[in-house]
Amino acid sequence: MIGTWILYLIVPMLLGMWAQSRVTSAFRRWSQVRATSGLTGAEAAREIMDAANIHDVDIVQVNGMLGDHYDPTQKRLCLSAETYGSPSVAAVGVAAHETGHAIQHARAYAPLKWRMAIVPATAIASRILPFVVFGGFILGLLGLIKIGILC
Repeated sequence: MIGTWILYLIVPMLLGMWAQSRVTSAFRRWSQVRATSGLTGAEAAREIMDAANIHDVDIVQVNGMLGDHYDPTQKRLCLSAETYGSPSVAAVGVAAHETGHAIQHARAYAPLKWRMAIVPATAIASRILPFVVFGGFILGLLGLIKIGILC
């Protein structure tokens, strides 16, 4: 029984924490290195989109460290303050990555379309997930916990 808990809950949680710490550490390290282009993240994103002939995506600054994302529903490239105005290698790299999603959207990239199609279902699942998992803990129902973990 304990092995099941470790396998289903603790191992994925530790892997997620390890991955997040690696991303944060790399961002902090490379945010200290100035990009040779001298472009900020926002400027690099605009140049990449211009080169891809994409002119209908807004680039906006948002709050939250590493909260950078592309919002296909509003055609907005949302860059954190650390990315938006910084001329660092990290900022340009993150901005280029997120701009890639805007290019995928503009080119009707099938995997992005599939991802967008399941977003409503994942939003619902993420809201009920804690209740399912903790309900399984409280009620001692291993099957309910497994369903929560699979969600």
